[in-house]
Amino acid sequence: MSEAQERVKGVLWGLAYGDRIGGPVRMACIVAESLVACRAFDPADLLARYLAWWQREGFDTGPTAAGVFSRLSQGWSLEAAVQVVDRQAGGKTAGVNPPHRSAPLAMAAFLPDEALAEVAQVEARLTHTHPLAGDVAAAVVRLCRALIRDMPWEDALAWAATGRRPETQDALYHHHDPLRLSRGGFAPEVLRAALYFLNRNADFSTAMTAAMRFAGSANYCPILVGSIGGARWGLTAIQPLGAHPHPGLSPTLTTLAEQLAATWRDSS
Repeated sequence: MSEAQERVKGVLWGLAYGDRIGGPVRMACIVAESLVACRAFDPADLLARYLAWWQREGFDTGPTAAGVFSRLSQGWSLEAAVQVVDRQAGGKTAGVNPPHRSAPLAMAAFLPDEALAEVAQVEARLTHTHPLAGDVAAAVVRLCRALIRDMPWEDALAWAATGRRPETQDALYHHHDPLRLSRGGFAPEVLRAALYFLNRNADFSTAMTAAMRFAGSANYCPILVGSIGGARWGLTAIQPLGAHPHPGLSPTLTTLAEQLAATWRDSS
């Protein structure tokens, strides 16, 4: 297994270790399943898979995605569902669910680097109207891709920040002050907190432990620490930690991580 393939696998396994509740990792697996099945980003296929999961057993999506999926299940159009949920939330739909679930986009070598930001934003708009939800998702996906390619940390942050909104850039560049950390679910602030722990710790285990201690039961930033940290330090940094909190998902995680890692065999 190449170093890039090890880091690809680290994205999904790291996300699983960071997710203490279980919805985001299941949604990330759905993203990975759609990518593997279509060998492309297909929003219609992905939405159908999300909805089937929601109707079967969906949970822990956050209120925005839950509101959209509930309305879709009642026969609403996607456009109407997304608009009504955003209006009822007073426009406050910049939650972190899209950045949580979209990291597998970085794992698919057949998605070009230059397309990742737009793909992540399209994916986010399946549920979240607020542009910051998609903007932060774009930053996370680009950061993971840069780290998979073994780009140095500061260079990877700079590439992730390219073209992003001021709030997202602020999180990417100014994450060193503990007094600015928030435990809430506003996407830029979750990214800031995750980068704080990833920047000040030298390995996956210590970064994750510190993030979980900080986050508490809300568990927002550890999921991003997991996906980004997995891309930074790779699968071998995660394996010694033992069983993750969702052992029933292990076969699925193994298969999907291997399938997406295989797309990097002939990638430069």
